[in-house]
Amino acid sequence: MGLTVAIGNALSGLKASQTALEVISRNISNAGTPGYHKQTLNALEVGRGDNSYVRAGTIERAFDSILQNYYTKQVPETAYSSTRATFMDRLQTSLGKPGTAGSLDTSLGNLQKSLDALATSPDNYATRADVVTKATDMANTLNRLSLDVQSMRRETETRMASSVDQINSMLGSLRDVNMVLADYGVDNNTRNSLLDQRDRIVSGVSELMDVRVDYNPDGTVRLATKSGTALIDVKPSVVRFEQSGSLTPTSEFNVDDQQSGVGKFILETPNGTKVDLVKEGAIRTGTLGALIEMRDVTLQDAQKQLDDVAAALSQVFSTVQEPGAVVTGPPSGYDLDLSKLKDGDDAMIKYRGEDGVERTARVVRVDDESKLPLQTPDSFGNQVVGLRMAGTGPAGTVDMNFVVSTLNSSLAYGPSFSGTGSTLSVRGNGNATPISASTRWTADELSAGSLGMPLFIDSDGNKAFTNSLGGNGQRLGFASRITVNPAVITDNKTLVNYSATTASGDSKRVDYLVDQFENMRFGSNTMVGTKNGGFRLSGSLSDMATQVMEYQGSAIQTALATSKTNTQTLDAITSRMDEIYGVDINEEVARLMELQNAYAANARVASVVQELLDTLMQSFT
Repeated sequence: MGLTVAIGNALSGLKASQTALEVISRNISNAGTPGYHKQTLNALEVGRGDNSYVRAGTIERAFDSILQNYYTKQVPETAYSSTRATFMDRLQTSLGKPGTAGSLDTSLGNLQKSLDALATSPDNYATRADVVTKATDMANTLNRLSLDVQSMRRETETRMASSVDQINSMLGSLRDVNMVLADYGVDNNTRNSLLDQRDRIVSGVSELMDVRVDYNPDGTVRLATKSGTALIDVKPSVVRFEQSGSLTPTSEFNVDDQQSGVGKFILETPNGTKVDLVKEGAIRTGTLGALIEMRDVTLQDAQKQLDDVAAALSQVFSTVQEPGAVVTGPPSGYDLDLSKLKDGDDAMIKYRGEDGVERTARVVRVDDESKLPLQTPDSFGNQVVGLRMAGTGPAGTVDMNFVVSTLNSSLAYGPSFSGTGSTLSVRGNGNATPISASTRWTADELSAGSLGMPLFIDSDGNKAFTNSLGGNGQRLGFASRITVNPAVITDNKTLVNYSATTASGDSKRVDYLVDQFENMRFGSNTMVGTKNGGFRLSGSLSDMATQVMEYQGSAIQTALATSKTNTQTLDAITSRMDEIYGVDINEEVARLMELQNAYAANARVASVVQELLDTLMQSFT
C-alpha cells in the first residue's frame, strides 16, 4: 500500500467518522424531542483492487410502517374514549351517586317522604309547607341537571369550532411538507427532519378525527376520511364549522338541514365539492367524533331521560284516572266519554282479540295533524293510536267520526267502534270481546273537584303538562322547564283542598296522590343507547329515577374503563415506538466514544503518513 493510498483511506475514515459524529450529536440533542426518530449512518466499504476504504453512505431514519399504522389507528380511538370519559365523569358529578345529597333519587325520595307525612297530617301547615319545599327542590334538581347537560352540549360545539383552525393549520403545514419532500434534490438531513414533522402532523390530525393515511414512495402522504373524502392529496381541503346558535334541549341533529338545530361540519375540497362530515358519518372517532356523539347522542339521551322523569313527576300529581266498568256479560261492550281528554291525554282500551289474546290499546289525543298517523307500540307493548279530537262544537268536543274510522282501521283483532258527540261506543266484533276501558286526563285546575292537581307546571306559558305531541313535543326539554305551580306556593292548602267545600283534615286528595306516586306506571317515549340494543325507562316514578341513575352510572363506568384500556394500549404502542424510534443516550454515548477513538486513529494514520511524506520530500532537497 502506497503512502497516498494510506492517507486517502485515513481521510475517508475521518470524513465518515465526522458524519457519524454529527448524526450521533443530533440524536443526543433531540433525545427528548417528541416525534423525533433516531437516525443512523450507513457506512459503505468501497474496494479498489487490493485496497478498500470506508465511505459515509445515506443517513437512515428509524421507521416501521406497520407499527406506525397501528399508532395512527390507536391515536383517534384513545382520543375518542378519553374525551368521552371526561364528559361522562362530569355527568356523574352532576347526577351524584345514588343516595347522596342532591342526587336525583334522593330528591325524589325526600318528596315522597314529605307526601307520606302529609297523608297523616293534612291539616298541618308545616307539613304542607315541607311538601312544597321538597317539590321545589325536586324541580330545581331537574332544572339543574338539564342545565348541566345542555351546558356540556354547548361546550362540545365550542370545542368543535376551535378545532377547525387546528385542522386547517395542520393540513396547510402538511401541504408545505409534502411539497418539499416531493423534491428529490433535498438533502438527506432536511428530508429526515421533514419526515419527523410529517408524522407529527398526521398524528395531530388523527387525534382530532379518524383518517385514512397513505404513504407515497417519495415520503409524501395523503389523508382522507374513512368514507374516502380527501383531506389532502396535492392541495388540502378546508374544514368549516357552521354554528346554529346556542343549543337548547330542543336543538337536535337531523339529516334534514331545515329541521336540524345543531352546528354542521362542512368539508370543502379543492374542486369546490362540499361534504357534511356529520351527516355522512365521516367522523366516528378522535376528539371530534367523541364531541359529536356527546352532543347528538349521549347527552341528548340523558336529557330525554330527565324529561321522562319530569313528565312522570308532573303526571303523578295531575293525572285523573277514571276507570270504566268491566264488561261481565252481554251486551259485550261499553260507552266511553272522551270529552275530558286534552291534547296528549289518553284512554286505555282492553279487549280480547279474535285470536283469543288479551290486548291493550292506548288512544292518544293528538291535535297536531302533522304527527298523525301515530300507530306504534309503546314501551309496554300496547298499540298506540293517535287521534285528532276536534270539532265545531264547544271546547272538548270530539270529532267522533274521525275517532271511529281511525280506530276501526288501526286495531288488529279489535272490536268495532262507533259513536256520536264525544261518546265512543265499543262493541264486540266477531270473536273480539271488549273487556274494560279507562280515561286519563290532566287536571289543570287546583280546586275543580278532581283529586288530581297540577302541582308541577310547564314554565313555558305556565300551563299544565299534558304530554302534547305538537311541535317538538311538550316532553322534550321539560326537565329544564318544570316548576312548582305558583298558586300552590301561595296557598299550600290546595295540596289538600280539591273543592271549595273540602273539610279540614280531609286526606282524600293526598291519599290519591300517594297512591299515584307508588302505583302509577309510565313508559318512556324514546329509546336510548340504541348502539347497545336500546333501553327504555318504565315502571313507577321511583323506578324511572332509579333506572336513570343505574343506566347513566353503568354508561359512565363503561366509558371510564374503555378510556383506561385504550390509554394502556396506546402506551404499549408508544413504548414499542420509543424502543425502535427513540434515542438511547447510553448507547449513543458509547457509540460516540467508539467514533472518537476511530477518528483519533485515522487522524494518527494521516499524521504519520504526513510525517513520512515530509521526510521523503526533505530527502530530495
